[in-house]
Amino acid sequence: MKPAWRPAAPGLPDSLLAAALRAEDEGVYLARFTRGAEGLEIVFANETLGTMVGRTAAALQGHGPAWLHADRADVQRLARWRRTARAGHPLTGEGYLLRQDGSTLHAAWTVSVIPATRGRVTHVVASYRDTTEKRRLQEALMHAQRLDAVGRLAGGVAHDFNNLLSVINGYCQILAGQVADQPRILKEVEEIHRAGQKAAALTRQLLAFGRRQPLKTRVININRFVRSQAEILARLLGTAGQLELALDPNVGQVRIDPAQLQQILLNLTLNARDALRRRGVVLIRTARRRVKAGLNRRFTDNAPGDYVGLSVVDNGTGMSPETQRQLFEPFFTTKPEGQGTGLGLSLVHGVVQQSGGFITVRSELGRGSTFEVMLPETRLRESAADRRAGIDPLPAARGHEQVLLVEEDEVVRKMLTGLLTAYGYRVLAVKSPAAAPREIRRLPHPVELLITSFAHGGDQVARALHGATPGLRLLVTTARETTATPAWLKRVRWAHLPKPYALSELLKAARALLDAA
Repeated sequence: MKPAWRPAAPGLPDSLLAAALRAEDEGVYLARFTRGAEGLEIVFANETLGTMVGRTAAALQGHGPAWLHADRADVQRLARWRRTARAGHPLTGEGYLLRQDGSTLHAAWTVSVIPATRGRVTHVVASYRDTTEKRRLQEALMHAQRLDAVGRLAGGVAHDFNNLLSVINGYCQILAGQVADQPRILKEVEEIHRAGQKAAALTRQLLAFGRRQPLKTRVININRFVRSQAEILARLLGTAGQLELALDPNVGQVRIDPAQLQQILLNLTLNARDALRRRGVVLIRTARRRVKAGLNRRFTDNAPGDYVGLSVVDNGTGMSPETQRQLFEPFFTTKPEGQGTGLGLSLVHGVVQQSGGFITVRSELGRGSTFEVMLPETRLRESAADRRAGIDPLPAARGHEQVLLVEEDEVVRKMLTGLLTAYGYRVLAVKSPAAAPREIRRLPHPVELLITSFAHGGDQVARALHGATPGLRLLVTTARETTATPAWLKRVRWAHLPKPYALSELLKAARALLDAA
């Protein structure tokens, strides 16, 4: 005859103990030992456990733990523990539980034997705590850390790549002037330069992903901007689908680099186009959004405030959960080899975060996808100057001033020295900031323009040189503009020119600094 379970605390009625278990906010079951394959049979379960797995508490009775666990290995581990189970040695673990509708939830559990009052152990008690949200946050943190690590790597690679591109594109500009009267050779030089410009665009994507790309932001009326891009976006779709707009007239302004916002629209529209089927539609929608202050208790939550939502919606093939988890990782692509770099959505992710916003994705296989970019709303208004912003004309730049060039890359240093010298400047070129003070002492004339990066001590040399030469002008070629301007730099005429830059941009910036009053 099987021994009956009795409460461990004499004097307490069974009804009170059962009521206490039902009041628990964790899922609880009691199970007795059996001779079956599982070795355990549930004799009591509280309503919390039933709710967790989408069943009634009564429906769990008579079944074994295998009915709850999605992973067979967890059931086997419980069976091994049951054979040697004793008081004071609980079994703990984490894993997925199977709900009645086929979905799963993540839970942490503890299974303990109930001390026997007479002889051998006959029953166990198990408690389950829903840790699905905790695991989601852990995965989000790991994903963010992985993206940050890859972003740092991408930024480092882009820095070296920019030096090479500066040489390639710079010498193309020099050669183009020398072979202007030879159309065949000029055409070949232009092809090289075109390839270099495409490579520079790829580098900017890497920098944007790593949030190291300097942004030239301005206030934008996002509805007006979307309308201005509608024609080119419709051409991108071609015969694959139809473009539709649903623009909320009440949305506010945003502050963002318009070139980067265009890249966001282009990338999201191209991805939507590639997912379309027959009678495909891509909808671009704007809307006002608000993140309430009480909803950002965790560091992974988005900052509260008013946002402008820019959505790109398609009715295409959709994406699996596995694909969605990797969407923003660089070089991840579902396209065939040679048809995608895997950097498009990485660029979007980086630019949106650098602009103070965030991006959400909703997708279902066979039902399409929705990408929504959330950008902080600004109280500033779009100015007439912003609407007219265009490309400045090229300068006719020549000079005679003494220039100190600090450039670690030998090929870039040689190219810039040759260019500046050809335009009349007296150039002292050094490899590192540490070598600059020694070489400056040999100059017959004071340095009037310093061209340097602020990395590896370049800012210290600039500060010291400015102290000795108050009229010094400074051209900073650091990859991104310094966010906190030092006090001494506020007293200097300076400009920022991130790599890769065109040689014409360098000449124009140098001349503008030297001519400034």
